[in-house]
Amino acid sequence: MRGRDVEPVPYVAGRKGVAFFKFRQRKVAHEWIGFSEAPEFEHAKAISDVLVEDFIRGSADGGVDEIHVVYTRFVNMVTQEPEVIRMLPLEVVEGVEEPAPDQLIPLYEFEPDAEHVLDTLLPQYVSARIYSCLLQASASEQAARQRAMKSASDNAEELIRLYTRLANQARQSEITQEISEIVGGADALASSGTKS
Repeated sequence: MRGRDVEPVPYVAGRKGVAFFKFRQRKVAHEWIGFSEAPEFEHAKAISDVLVEDFIRGSADGGVDEIHVVYTRFVNMVTQEPEVIRMLPLEVVEGVEEPAPDQLIPLYEFEPDAEHVLDTLLPQYVSARIYSCLLQASASEQAARQRAMKSASDNAEELIRLYTRLANQARQSEITQEISEIVGGADALASSGTKS
């Protein structure tokens, strides 16, 4: 982004992200914390309201020109991947097939008009996408936490096995030494009794 002579403006959701920026004394435009473990749609709506307002305002008036979302995408319990998506402005998908000449082209009418419909749907679209990102990040965090706990439990069980084995070896060697001392003492008594 900086190579394009664009200055990123971070909006941060989550305690770790906020701590990261605060520790490095970097400014953030807005921050949200306290719901990363169990995000609800209201949290996504609060975030999207701020983002859409700043996007509509534009960079000339202190807003932003583009919105990119960086989050952790949940693939499965073992794999979570960082993901970057451009949310606004909407991207036009190239490569849409042209209809055949004999095929009817669907005609669409927007009521009241396309601009009004887009203005109504855009905040809802952004809220839904932000909510999806929050849920993906939360699922990724829970999966990583579960993997860490399983790894810690496995390591603890391995340590228990190791130290149990070491304790058993130490106890066995102590018992063997006591038996050796008893047998040695009995031999000493037996040999001293025969000489007298």
